[in-house]
Amino acid sequence: MEVDYESDAVGSEGILRDREGQAEAFDAIGDRYDEAFPYKKGQLAAAEWLIGALPARSRVLDLGCGTGLPTARQLVEAGFEVVGVDLSRGMVDLAREYVPGATFHRLDIADLGPGGPHDLGRFDAVVAFFSLLMLPRTEIPGTLRTVHDLLVPGGLFTLSMVEADVDYFKIPFLGHLIRVSGYLRDDLRQVIEEAEFEVIEETSYSYAPAISDVPPEEQLFFNCARRG
Repeated sequence: MEVDYESDAVGSEGILRDREGQAEAFDAIGDRYDEAFPYKKGQLAAAEWLIGALPARSRVLDLGCGTGLPTARQLVEAGFEVVGVDLSRGMVDLAREYVPGATFHRLDIADLGPGGPHDLGRFDAVVAFFSLLMLPRTEIPGTLRTVHDLLVPGGLFTLSMVEADVDYFKIPFLGHLIRVSGYLRDDLRQVIEEAEFEVIEETSYSYAPAISDVPPEEQLFFNCARRG
């Protein structure tokens, strides 16, 4: 099933323009992203945690799915119903090619709230690997609350971000300029818990991308459960 919604993004005009510009950058980057980040140990491990914790045929949302590799494919192969969302048309096209067993939508994260313009239903789990870092900090708590509302009671949530004390900071990335946000570990945990999630476990990995214009980074992974 190939659904291609156009997003009616909300927020200030400047942030909207930046977000669309970032999506266009990822359109141009395409599958070079997977070439630049070939070893996703933390991401694979977090998805395995979900696979071990969820019953068969669970419904999972991949928020900021990129090319669908490795996570959407990993979850489909585990027998889950997988829905992927990304604002980059190029990434969604690749994901549909690489993971035909999942359903992918071109949508803005801001449009996904229950009862909103593109209500995708409820999910047993949500994964957000390095997608929330593309938002300004002012939007991240609200996005986490949206994730909370998208989950069934007791649903699981796993997310990752790069540890950095920055707010919508412009960086070079694979020949393009993008904006990223981050938190220090304790601050990120606090933001997650304030959005009514219980942190079950957390891990971190030092990672050096296979490209020259991105420095080594500390990747934080939080495996969580919805409270309430």
